[in-house]
Amino acid sequence: MLLSALTALFMALGYTLGGSGGAVIALLAAAGMNLFTFWNADKIVLSMHNAREVDAQSAPEFYGLVQALSQRAGLPMPRVYVIDQDAPNAFATGRNPENAAVAATTGLLNMLTRDEVAGVMAHELGHVKNRDTLIMTMVATIAGAISMLANFGLFFRGGNEENGHSNMIATLLAVIVAPFAAMIVQMAISRTREYGADQAGAEISGNPRALASALAKISGRAELIPNPVAERNPAAAQLYIVPVHVSELFSTHPATEKRIAALEEIAQDMGQKDGPPPMTMPSQTSTRASALSPVAPPVAVPKPRRSALDPHGR
Repeated sequence: MLLSALTALFMALGYTLGGSGGAVIALLAAAGMNLFTFWNADKIVLSMHNAREVDAQSAPEFYGLVQALSQRAGLPMPRVYVIDQDAPNAFATGRNPENAAVAATTGLLNMLTRDEVAGVMAHELGHVKNRDTLIMTMVATIAGAISMLANFGLFFRGGNEENGHSNMIATLLAVIVAPFAAMIVQMAISRTREYGADQAGAEISGNPRALASALAKISGRAELIPNPVAERNPAAAQLYIVPVHVSELFSTHPATEKRIAALEEIAQDMGQKDGPPPMTMPSQTSTRASALSPVAPPVAVPKPRRSALDPHGR
């Protein structure tokens, strides 16, 4: 419904400006730019964050956790990346499940427990499963076309000379209002996708309260710790599991409190009334997520039994 509203806004702007040809050109130009971005999104985003790829040898705990969650979700194994950054956050990228990548910062891995990290990564896999990258590319295409068309509107106007004054006013209103309205609709769509990923993440991990706990921990810290990538590229903020800058009206994410409340309802629907149960997937002896971080100091723990998360027993 929101996507239809965005499309209708584009059509209305084109009609107001009286330039059907300009509307088509703007749509084609926006589609071309976003198609290139969509096809290369993973490379662009990962390079932007200086992310380093890890595997079962370099980060057995973290990689094994993502592998187990992917199997539970019925998804192909995504590429796994770690970002050397103190700000706690994570994101997923890639044009489809077969070409997906998930990434987490060292700040997140060191801050959260194992169950909470599992909840966060399940959320990111939820984005992959729901094909949110495709949805947001479609949204970006139409929103970009609206912005282009609004800029074109500064150089031409529709109608005849008798109604030139009134058409000029309509053009100015369209040029000013349409991009702002498109931004609001685009943010609304982004927020609905976050709720959908929370739902999917709760189902994949089987522990919605762990995801709720993770959101509560990292939302405040993400606001306080500088994120140089988001400061240089504000558009990157919509990638993260929590927003870097919180504003109820202009945030690309729902309020964290609302997401936690929704996850609590999901937990109750799943019959979890007495707090989060242990994860159903095997777990190592250490419950701190620092054991998941490939850059964390070693933790002295008894040698655990082999598990599905770490077939080498490390």
